[in-house]
Amino acid sequence: MTSTESWPATTRAIVIRGKGVAAIDEAAPAPKLRDGYLRVRTTAVALNPTDWKHIDHVLGDPTGARVGCDYAGIVVEVGSGVTQFQPGDHIAGTAHGSNESQHEDGTFAEHIVVKAALAFTIPKNLSNVEAATLGLGAGTVGQGLYQALKMKLPTEPLTKPEPVLIYGGSTATGVLGIQFAKLSGYRVITAASPHNRAYLQSLGADAVFDYHDADAFVADVAATVKAWGLGGLRLVWDCISSEQTARLSARALSAAAGDDSTATLLYRNLLPVPADVLTAVDRRIDSAGTFFYTALGEPFVKGIAFPAVPADFAFATRFIALTADLAASGKLKPVKPIVNRGGAGLDGVLVGLQELKADKVSGGKLVYTIGPQE
Repeated sequence: MTSTESWPATTRAIVIRGKGVAAIDEAAPAPKLRDGYLRVRTTAVALNPTDWKHIDHVLGDPTGARVGCDYAGIVVEVGSGVTQFQPGDHIAGTAHGSNESQHEDGTFAEHIVVKAALAFTIPKNLSNVEAATLGLGAGTVGQGLYQALKMKLPTEPLTKPEPVLIYGGSTATGVLGIQFAKLSGYRVITAASPHNRAYLQSLGADAVFDYHDADAFVADVAATVKAWGLGGLRLVWDCISSEQTARLSARALSAAAGDDSTATLLYRNLLPVPADVLTAVDRRIDSAGTFFYTALGEPFVKGIAFPAVPADFAFATRFIALTADLAASGKLKPVKPIVNRGGAGLDGVLVGLQELKADKVSGGKLVYTIGPQE
């Protein structure tokens, strides 16, 4: 099904030119429509750390690929098998940007193709820029909290609260993770800088501790869990995922877990950290990571080949729909959008990628408007 809006032969897109180099291609071929996909005219894009990391070849060599995962836009054409959208719909979602296996898939472009199953209709209470912040972050939360840590979903919350530590609460994933965990009935402790404390508490965090003094942080977490009287800490989700944050998370988890030698302590993160970093602190800790791109349900290459994971795709489609419902009801607030820092459009995106790489973004998410805002 097509709209009256024409699909151009070429479009402007940010393309990886080599290690550490991305630039605007003023005449990139407009992407082809595939089964299960949508052609979309972009209205906004949001930036994630994975974007600059791909440009720097941290994850394979995606030279020639278009960058970007999060977007909002207007459907121009629907592919075969798509029934939930039609031309003219205002949607948002996520895509596999910097895709070594499919170079056209990035969202930092004026015209894009996206997988319909990971898109949602923008709720009336959200703007384009707010909706653009949700896709990748929500998908990552789904994998981390619910698939990997096996926490209860908001649709079937706990009847008795349990503690969970979310390290990196002011990151885009942390902001969403705090809210989802609260909606699921958990008591949330988070690690963040003091200037973000009030914001994270407004989202539902029960305790926000400064991580800069490691010993004080560990003591604060342990004392808080003990005071709550809900049992020992068993769950940690690390949204930073460095060896340093893994080690501090492990110390807090161990201190707040209690003395049960048979307890399994679960640590999950977003990037690989050697297991012995955790077990050196406490042998009870079981560690693992997640990798969002398996949520697309397609095989891909990032230096090495990854198979399709149908279970991850099936879960992601349900979780994106749940995210949209919670946002529409006002129960889930998007990450604060930081709009057009450095300029609007794709030129601004290039500035924002450098800001993100330099770690100059906290408590919000860089978002850039693309073209007319309808």
